[in-house]
Amino acid sequence: MYALFDDAGKFHAGRVMSEAESSLQVELDSGKRVKVKAANVMLRFEQPAPAQLMAQAQALAGEIDLDLAWEFAPEGEFGFADLAREYFDASAGAERQAAALLRLFEAPHYFRRLGRGLFRKAPEDTVKAALAAIERKQQVAAQIVAWADELVAGRCPAPVGEQLYRILFRPDKNGPEYKAVVEAARRAQKAPLDLLTAAGAIASPYQFHWQRFLFEQFPKGTGFGAVPPAASAARDELPLAAVRAFSIDDSATTEIDDALSVQGLGSGEVVFGIHIAAPGLAIAPDSALDRIARERLSTVYMPGWKITMLPDDVVQAWTLAEGRDCPALSLYLTLDEATLEVRAHQTRLERVPVAANLRHDRLDALVTEATLGGEAPAEYPFAPELAFAFRLARALKARREQVRGKPEVFNRPDYSFKLEGAGVGEREPTGEETVAIGTRRRGAPLDLIVAEAMILANSTWGGWLAELGVPAIYRSQASLLPGIKVRMGTKPLPHAGMGVAQYAWATSPLRRYVDLANQWQLIACVRHGRTAALAAPFKPKDAALFSVISAFDTTYAAYNGFQQGIERYWTLRWLQQNGVAELEAAVMKDGLVRAETLPLVFRVPGTEALARGSRVRARITGIDLLTLELHAALAAQLAAPAASPGGPAGDGGGDTADDSGDEADPGAALTLAIALDDALQPAPGGPEGTGPAPAAG
Repeated sequence: MYALFDDAGKFHAGRVMSEAESSLQVELDSGKRVKVKAANVMLRFEQPAPAQLMAQAQALAGEIDLDLAWEFAPEGEFGFADLAREYFDASAGAERQAAALLRLFEAPHYFRRLGRGLFRKAPEDTVKAALAAIERKQQVAAQIVAWADELVAGRCPAPVGEQLYRILFRPDKNGPEYKAVVEAARRAQKAPLDLLTAAGAIASPYQFHWQRFLFEQFPKGTGFGAVPPAASAARDELPLAAVRAFSIDDSATTEIDDALSVQGLGSGEVVFGIHIAAPGLAIAPDSALDRIARERLSTVYMPGWKITMLPDDVVQAWTLAEGRDCPALSLYLTLDEATLEVRAHQTRLERVPVAANLRHDRLDALVTEATLGGEAPAEYPFAPELAFAFRLARALKARREQVRGKPEVFNRPDYSFKLEGAGVGEREPTGEETVAIGTRRRGAPLDLIVAEAMILANSTWGGWLAELGVPAIYRSQASLLPGIKVRMGTKPLPHAGMGVAQYAWATSPLRRYVDLANQWQLIACVRHGRTAALAAPFKPKDAALFSVISAFDTTYAAYNGFQQGIERYWTLRWLQQNGVAELEAAVMKDGLVRAETLPLVFRVPGTEALARGSRVRARITGIDLLTLELHAALAAQLAAPAASPGGPAGDGGGDTADDSGDEADPGAALTLAIALDDALQPAPGGPEGTGPAPAAG
């Protein structure tokens, strides 16, 4: 006696060795014996042998026309044997009964399974819908094969090209485009990115990086659409300040957030003014403009282009442009002219006459320590004011360094990128422009003046907000120990890297949302004083404030990562455009080296055993603009590491404000870069340039 049984949807046949009330022991052709529940036995038969029966049944099952079987099937419940007798003949034997069972089981769109070998015909409309779905699935499968064939042949089908970035970075694994790429990659034995590159799906390496960033961060595009006008009534009601303010930025800067003023020189008591653009007067919390700014959270900078946080009309209305009386949030510090001690401070909302927009690229060579100290003629505007501001900046820096417990050492320059070619600054770069890479020494007088002024404003305003009990967004760092990172929060905690008691970003409201949010809180403080906590938009423990912190951290990191990556692209393009074959570099660790004259960290095999700081010459063997990799070989070792003022041999002065991931003194060299980010647009490289990457501190 033989039995055909169901084992979890698979059918087997074998010899019955023994039988109990509810189970059987069946020996398969392989010799394996299995215990089978009696309820799972579909068919008992004497002949033919199990293997022969299964072979014949499978062959016969393939010949059964499902449409015809559906027509012949009885109405209501029926067994597979019933269908076999209706379809074949009244004496259908074991082979035909088994064939009917197999065919019924594999066609659920025609016949519904009821268990124990019983079935029911599916309604006609259900069958038609199922057949249509099967037809579509077959068409999609055929399309996947056709697209895969094209990709293997080196051609990219249009639908795959349109889904390129989704396929690579946020795939729908059930999508036919994704499946076609996977199938083609399997057949061609290539990585998907290599396959798509060979098929021409990627127009250019630059477009690959740019479009990927837009796909991830600006899926709806970079336009603002219809933007409601910002409120303007507030500006006319503000009092006019009795100052002549000046800003310090690069020539292409349009988002001028800050300006300075100096009054009372020679009187023994000087009033130092820090004036910050006040878009918070025009943009109300939860307004349409606020929603735009909160969605973007920051301006994005890159060589030759930028994506602003606010619409251009708003920026132009509230930027601190020369020749205008500009609405501003002003911090006035009364200082002893001799000792530079702060005697008092006051914050006002007012219109500030901006007498001049001074420009780094025009004045850096003129405004030197010698001219500021009176050792050489100072042939530039606002020379007395700049001389005082520089003296104050050095004093402020020294005080912070005393709190930090160690000096800030900057032994590497900031790099700027300038693109040259038709349409630069008027359209998105193509990646084929000629790039020029320039440097600006960190800690240069104008940089130091602005940096220290912004640190002073952010720390002073942070303390004032805390004094009035008004919540704000602070940045803090518990210590300078390795691994202690800068955090964002709502508590006014010390910032060890800065050497200040508290630090609240508030000096870049045109281009950073955290600063705009803090400006709303400061405006409430100016208007309401001791009762400001009741009137401020954000209340203590406000969930909205924590939401801003969380979103800003993530988005700002993504923007900075893109900026660093695209600057690396342009650095590699500079190497290509100038035919550079070798680079001199300093050894870092684990085979990584840092170029001495470019913002570039790369791997050089053979340097793993060299001491940190050792100088080497690396021969360039290849550049991949798609992966942003520089391939190099060790050409020569030039010198052993020299002692650095900032620490032991090869310590790099504790500079972490770059793309190297280099660990050392956290916060030391970040301080100036952070403050410059608060105050300056990045150095020239397009509409606003790129300059120092926005720092994390």
